[in-house]
Amino acid sequence: MVERRADIAPATGKLGVLLVGLGAVSTTFVAGVEAIKRDISKPIGSLTQMGTIRLGKRTDNRVPLIRDFVPLAGLDDLVFGAWDIFEDNAYDAAMNAGVLEKDLLNQVSEQLSSLQPMKAVFDPRYVKRLDGKNVKTGKNKMDLAEQLIAEISKFKTDNDCDRLVMVWAASTEIYLESSEIHNSIEAFEKALYDDAEDIAPSMVYAYAAIKAGVPFANGAPNLTVDVPALRELSEKEGVPICGKDFKTGQTLMKTILAPGLKSRMLGLKGWYSTNILGNRDGEVLDDPENFKTKEESKLSVLEHILQPDVYPDLYKGFSHVVRINYYPPRGDNKEGWDNIDIVGWLGYPMQIKIDFLCRDSILAAPLVLDLALFMDLAQRAGLKGIQEWLSFYFKAPQTAPGLYPEHDIFIQLKKLKNTLRYMKGEELITHLGVEYYDEGDSASG
Repeated sequence: MVERRADIAPATGKLGVLLVGLGAVSTTFVAGVEAIKRDISKPIGSLTQMGTIRLGKRTDNRVPLIRDFVPLAGLDDLVFGAWDIFEDNAYDAAMNAGVLEKDLLNQVSEQLSSLQPMKAVFDPRYVKRLDGKNVKTGKNKMDLAEQLIAEISKFKTDNDCDRLVMVWAASTEIYLESSEIHNSIEAFEKALYDDAEDIAPSMVYAYAAIKAGVPFANGAPNLTVDVPALRELSEKEGVPICGKDFKTGQTLMKTILAPGLKSRMLGLKGWYSTNILGNRDGEVLDDPENFKTKEESKLSVLEHILQPDVYPDLYKGFSHVVRINYYPPRGDNKEGWDNIDIVGWLGYPMQIKIDFLCRDSILAAPLVLDLALFMDLAQRAGLKGIQEWLSFYFKAPQTAPGLYPEHDIFIQLKKLKNTLRYMKGEELITHLGVEYYDEGDSASG
């Protein structure tokens, strides 16, 4: 059954992409888009730019690019804005981050130099290892939110944008749990006026975005929009939200490997993961309170994929350890080591060793692009609230209350593509396949 075929508003005019944080991820993203627009580089890693989608039966040979199937904003129509606690423009910030080669940055230096960050909403209690001077002041957190709303409106007007999206690409905040002040819009807004400590800076940005009608994607493991008040507000205002925590290095490998082990009914005794990372993210995560937020995000993946309660003989009581070590010489080139103790036929032990020398921001940048374009699409398609179909991009995907998240990356991709088919009124792909052998069945396989 396919009914939706939504009236998707066209992607006309400019799309403003507002980035919270102008560090390694954001500058790699912006520089990458500018380089791709000039045919200097290719958009490798971006599903919206390089991915295809099958439509109908395998024998139909209908496999368009995703960007040709659904109306996405073009790269030439993107305009960038940012907030950061440091005053460096995007060119200087990119040079300091050390992710991209100077030769590439110099080819897009004019565009990067023109991106000057606005003053950030920041509280050092939430990110203790960083301290910058480019910071807003206000009488309370509601005042700060209203300043952001005014800046969002001004950015849209000054840059002649038709639409906006906001992506959190800043640091991981200290661990927070949802409390009474997060349970309703009224309680949350009172807490903003009261300058409540349990309202983190990321929540101020999220509140401002939703009130301004701007889709919000959370790229960090922070609580942020994953509270009843902001979920309710996003529904009320008709704004899409999604998160949390970009799925990049080690967790990406887990969501690829763990489904494979489970599909073959191979057992797991333990999975030990450690990382060495030297960029700003590594420095922030060196603080135990900030690491706890990241740890919660990274630890949840295997439990949900392997379902130990469903398969106790294979996965009950497996040991899962995650460590992150700040090592300045490594910079943005993170190294993830995994030792996986698996169990095979008759209980015989085996091991898998992984040494993933990845570039954290290189893996994250195309996710920022895809999320910006898909969140804009979601809003033009009339979708609002949690966008679970974008779980593909996150370590700890947001879901409806009481619903466990889907972490298997292959199921996540099917969910994403079926949502695109649903938007356009195309047959959903079930992969059943019987129609090729039984002419009476019309399911797409």
